[in-house]
Amino acid sequence: MAEETKSEETPQEATQNLAIQKIYTKDVSFESPNSPLGFQDEWKPSISVDLNTDGQSLENDHYEVVLSVTVTATNNDKTVFLAEVQQAGVFHLTGFDEEQRNFILGSYCPGTLFPYAREVISSLVTDGGYPPVILAPVNFEALYHEHQQKNKAADTDAPQTH
Repeated sequence: MAEETKSEETPQEATQNLAIQKIYTKDVSFESPNSPLGFQDEWKPSISVDLNTDGQSLENDHYEVVLSVTVTATNNDKTVFLAEVQQAGVFHLTGFDEEQRNFILGSYCPGTLFPYAREVISSLVTDGGYPPVILAPVNFEALYHEHQQKNKAADTDAPQTH
């Protein structure tokens, strides 16, 4: 027989809501500046990935979060390709305090958008004639906490004026 447990929710917890309203590609770009010569070199690329998140508050507890992913491949000191995507989403959040909301917008939302951005990057690169680039998973929660720590350190290092 299963034991019943009662959960006591605070009024704030009972009204918390997070909903994905829309996920979309906001901007996309692919450049292959040295093609077709880049196809002739032995393929030993150096791949760099740059991630950035941005967002804005919309009306009625809606927020747009934009995850920008830039993948640059160089081979023999030449840029072979540059693939960029801005994957965005509109999220509806209610009942969260500022710290919780910032965490959701800075960690959960980019984590939700990343698989879509990864798929766009992979398609761009293969459609561009290059071997697939499969981006590794990203721990956005750790990145968010690291960013928060850097901000706190910067605040404590700043000269105090009265």
